[in-house]
This record gives sequence, structure tokens and C-alpha cells, in this order.
Amino acid sequence: MARGTPVADLTRSIYLLWGHHPKPGRSGLTVPAIVEAGTELADAHGLAAVSMRKVAEHLGVGAMSLYGYVPGKEDLTALMTDAAYGELYDDVTAPTEAGNWREAMRFVARRNWELYERHPWLLEVRSPRPDLGPGVVGKYEAELRPLDGIGLSDVEMDSVLALILGHVADSARTHAQHVRENTGMTDVEWWDTVSPVLDQVMRGENLPVSGRVGATVGTEFQAATDPEHNFTFGLEVILDGVQARLD
Repeated sequence: MARGTPVADLTRSIYLLWGHHPKPGRSGLTVPAIVEAGTELADAHGLAAVSMRKVAEHLGVGAMSLYGYVPGKEDLTALMTDAAYGELYDDVTAPTEAGNWREAMRFVARRNWELYERHPWLLEVRSPRPDLGPGVVGKYEAELRPLDGIGLSDVEMDSVLALILGHVADSARTHAQHVRENTGMTDVEWWDTVSPVLDQVMRGENLPVSGRVGATVGTEFQAATDPEHNFTFGLEVILDGVQARLD
């Protein structure tokens, strides 16, 4: 489908994100219905499985009928992402109501982790600039508020939030990959199989530190790693660093 100028595309996308939608036709199609169908497909099969044709099949309509509501997959992905972020908080004050700034940022991190568990396809979305819809903007407002007035500059507030959210996304991506690539063994079964073999093949290797640490981690988690532990531990290190900067 031919696209217009970048400025025209951007302007159209912003209007679409903020609810300037075509009126429902005789088919009953609406933008929210298309977004919901795309999200259901992505939740079940990943973002790569979402196409205008497959969304149309999911809705029981012809593919061309969608284009009068959503111009293409790029816009659909932006709408789906914005709708998902809109699920995070009932109100922009929700994080600040969780407690002091540290408790609030733990709340923010946990909510984002849980969002990625519900919609792992969000981790596949790649955009050099945010699509500034109401979900994205409301999320940014809600997550910045706990950092306001604690001694950070505006730029530092933005950077701290980016650091926390980046850590959550990286941890959630590792967790999602771990779940997706499970070979049919539980972590305990995998470790019970691997550990004695490693003891044999690595005997005599001069790897005292990695051998000790690896064995300790394996015994602790009955796995090579624990993404949720790394998520929690890393978050606390980040928060300690912010506190040290404030002090």
C-alpha cells in the first residue's frame, strides 16, 4: 500500500492513536475491534504472526476492509502497543500511592514485568521513537511522578526511569526466551542431567572461581540462572545507585 510523506504519516498516526477513528461501517468494524484481534493473535503466536490478512480472518471479514480503519501493520502495532500500556495503571497516581519513591519504582518495575508476561510480543516491538498515544503518554507521566521532587534533575529523572525500564525489559526478554525454549525438561531435571557430566568433563580444568560460583548458582536455583531473581536483584542495585547519587 502506497504511503504518503513521512510528515503526513506521522500526523495521521497521532490522530489515530488519540481516538480520531473512522465511523463503524455496515460490517460493524471498529479500530478497537481490530486492535483487540491483533492483540489476541500476538498474545497467542507472537508479533510476527500478526498481519492485516490474518487479523481480517480472525474477524471474519475481507482484508481490504481493514485498511479503511487502520492503514497497515505499522499503525496496528502502534495501536496495540499503546492499548497494552494503557492496561498498566488505573490512574496516573497509582505508582505514587505505592509508597516512597523506592517502593513506587518497585511497583512500576513489577507492573511492567507482569505486562510482559501477559503480552510477551511487546518485547519484539522495535521503534527508534515512541508512538505517543494516550497509553504511552499516561505511562510516562505515572512512572515519572514518584521521581519528581526527590533531588533529581528532569534529565536525571528520565534517565533513571529509562534505566529501570530497560532492566525490566532485558530481564523479561531472558525470562520469555527461557520459557519459550524449554526443551521439555524442568530446570531441576536439566540440572540433574548436566551437573554430573560437567563434573566429569571439566575435571582438572583450572577454573576455581567460575566453577565454584556456577555450582553455587546451580544448587541455589537448580538451573543455570533465574531470570526473576536477576530482575529483582538488579532492580535493587539500580535503586541503591540512585539513592547513593541522592546522598
